Amino acid sequence: MKIRYIKPKQSIVNDLVASFVVFLVALPLCMGIAIASGVPPSLGIITGIVGGIIVGTVAGAPLQVSGPAAGLAVIVWELVQQYGIEMLGPVLLLAGLFQLLAGVFKLGQVFRAISPAVIYGMLAGIGVLIFASQFHVMFDSKPSAHGINNLISIPSEIYKAIFPDQGSNHHIAGIVAAITMIALILWEKFKPKRLKLIPGALIAVVIATLVATALKLPVQYVNVPDNLVNTVQIPKLENLISALKPQMLTEAMGIAFIASAESLLSAAAVDRLQFESKTNFDRELAAQGFGNMVCGALGALPMTGVIVRSSVNVEAGGKTRLSAILHGVWLLALVAAAPSLLNMIPTSSLAAILVVTGYKLVKVENLRKLQQYGRIPVFIYFATLGGIITADLLVGVLLGLVLSVFKLIYKVSQLNILIDQDENNQRTDVYLEGMATFIRLPQLAKVLEQIPPGKEIHLHLEMLTYIDHSCLDFLSMWEKQQQNKGSTVVLQWNKLIERYRKPLVTGRSSLAA
Repeated sequence: MKIRYIKPKQSIVNDLVASFVVFLVALPLCMGIAIASGVPPSLGIITGIVGGIIVGTVAGAPLQVSGPAAGLAVIVWELVQQYGIEMLGPVLLLAGLFQLLAGVFKLGQVFRAISPAVIYGMLAGIGVLIFASQFHVMFDSKPSAHGINNLISIPSEIYKAIFPDQGSNHHIAGIVAAITMIALILWEKFKPKRLKLIPGALIAVVIATLVATALKLPVQYVNVPDNLVNTVQIPKLENLISALKPQMLTEAMGIAFIASAESLLSAAAVDRLQFESKTNFDRELAAQGFGNMVCGALGALPMTGVIVRSSVNVEAGGKTRLSAILHGVWLLALVAAAPSLLNMIPTSSLAAILVVTGYKLVKVENLRKLQQYGRIPVFIYFATLGGIITADLLVGVLLGLVLSVFKLIYKVSQLNILIDQDENNQRTDVYLEGMATFIRLPQLAKVLEQIPPGKEIHLHLEMLTYIDHSCLDFLSMWEKQQQNKGSTVVLQWNKLIERYRKPLVTGRSSLAA
């Protein structure tokens, strides 16, 4: 494999081009995710700016691009609806602090150990909720705070668009959304190779905006203030104190957990896309935490590392962290110089982009991957998905994690017991294979205690990979009981002892740890 040396000037040019492409991808998503989160679009742009300029400068994943993520839109929506937008900043400050401390104490690798079944289920659940909520926004309707209600009411939303009430503009907003979707799909399918780096989401939004503006359609439009500073909501002291309540701490931990998992999984994916830089996961986690603390201080949306923008950055030729930083600079320059351009964008157009995004998060190929490993991962996937849809995001993820732990306990505590009796019924051989732990002690006791007395019993322990104190204690007691009943017990575990002889000599026995 040839190693290509990139000159500094060439690297800067590559980063400039990549930063502009990422900026074009990020712009509609920043506003759309903010709307999906139930907050003004400008707060999504602020998060994009912070993710680019601040987090991009200190990130442990140089080519990863951070900003508002669809994965947190659901939990932010619920937070804002239940506690008000004024609590978003304080909760995000705490969430960022949790992430920062996790990075400082080098817990970055822990988040990468989450079961794929939980991750895929979480992404699918988020995708379903985004699809359901933004489907209503496509028709200029207000979505419900509960995902299941949004799903159930989709048919009625379609009916209102086909048979609109007098004075209703639902059908017009729906037409704008349809134009956006058609443009997005056609562009992604038939775009010229020379223009492959131009994002379909931007093309679709521009076309929908031109149509809505030219025809002066009576639909809802994005509202971005002339001065972005006016949207900054610095947390008040009483709200900071309220953030220390148990329910707020739970919200903060939920945001921190999901944001960390999504960021580090995205960083791992970026590492697989290129070989020029590798991620320092602890530093990246700390950087994400610092960025979220800044966003919390500004009352903006939470951020994560985003695989969509990051993969575009790599594909567009980004070589250093400069591309991520500059994409934030372009966002800041646009809202400072020409905010009126953003106010021309129909809300239904951005919602249509997110409906497609939500649909793409529910990847059938992820489910097929899990099917290769049996039914249990598939069950965990659907349990996580169902918990997110019927309850909320945090409940679904916790359910998936609990089931994953139970699966792990089940797998590592497998104990196979085989009993072999000779023809004269005078000798019984008992073979134990796997892990003899307290979890399987009831099973072991039931089998051994059913052996009739007065026999020669050979207990084979050579095939055990582990035996704990509880099982050793039981075997000692059972051996004495059998001897009292007239049985002869022979424990055959020489090979097991030899396997652990070295740890036994050093005083670190793994035989009964």
